[in-house]
Amino acid sequence: MSSKSSKKTTEEILNDSDFQSLSSQKNTISIILTILELVLYFGFIGLIAFNKPFLAQKFSGSITIGIPIAVCTIFFSWVLTGIYIFWANNKYDVLVKKVREKIGG
Repeated sequence: MSSKSSKKTTEEILNDSDFQSLSSQKNTISIILTILELVLYFGFIGLIAFNKPFLAQKFSGSITIGIPIAVCTIFFSWVLTGIYIFWANNKYDVLVKKVREKIGG
């Protein structure tokens, strides 16, 4: 196969509506989840940096408010990962299969 026909095939794939939909959806979910994770993480770090007295307040016994907030930060990071996995298994993989069937891959 010549490189010219390979390039044509690549261009056809890149211009395919299903491939463009796949790429667009992947970018959208990735950007949204990344922004949510950054807000969550840097929000927690900002709270540590700018409001230590709030985090140092006693919650129960020797446990401060900062500990449950830190645990929730980690937990919600797992939730965001789970959302991506759920999306990838139910949407992304289906679209990848459809594009592969179209191009014969």
